[in-house]
Amino acid sequence: MKRNNIRIAIQKEGRLRNPSLEYLESLGLQFPKQNGRTLVVPCKNADAEILYVRHSDVPQYVQNGAADFAIVGGNVLYEKDFKIREVEKLNFGKCSLVIAVPLDSSIQKIQDLEGERIATSYPNSLRKFLRKQKINAAVIEIRGSVEVAPALGLADAICDLTQTGNTLKENSLKTIETLFDSMAVFIESPFESIRKDEFIKKFITTAI
Repeated sequence: MKRNNIRIAIQKEGRLRNPSLEYLESLGLQFPKQNGRTLVVPCKNADAEILYVRHSDVPQYVQNGAADFAIVGGNVLYEKDFKIREVEKLNFGKCSLVIAVPLDSSIQKIQDLEGERIATSYPNSLRKFLRKQKINAAVIEIRGSVEVAPALGLADAICDLTQTGNTLKENSLKTIETLFDSMAVFIESPFESIRKDEFIKKFITTAI
């Protein structure tokens, strides 16, 4: 269905939600308070709307044109291997994807991961890294609470996002390798339109 407005997808819930709203407000866009159930919220002072979706689904909405723009973590783009144009890197949502092991582990460097088990919620990013390093290790994909996998005997190491490192410390884990650093990015769909160009010129370009 053809739209005449701008649609911006952001995280429905999670660490990027509030900073994303603050960023959009800093551009001069005004949105009513969301009650947590409404998925589409219209802008008060521009022909635009926010689309609240699951974070991992954000790139798909943009790539298919269901959303014109979006705010998403760069780590999600890398994990899903999406090639979507970044309009701007944003100064929030900073984190790192790391490999960590128990403090008393015999694994001290990445070469020691050969033949070991690594639990992660980012299997594609981890496999890319292992291939590049020519390391043969078992990748165990799990969702949530990745940091407890070694203590439960499920894995010998983990590959997970960290912001402060506190969660790793709380679970007696230490980082042995950083795969990459990430932050939130403002992305746009590959479909050209006058309304997109006007939106960037009016709100984004003047804010940079």
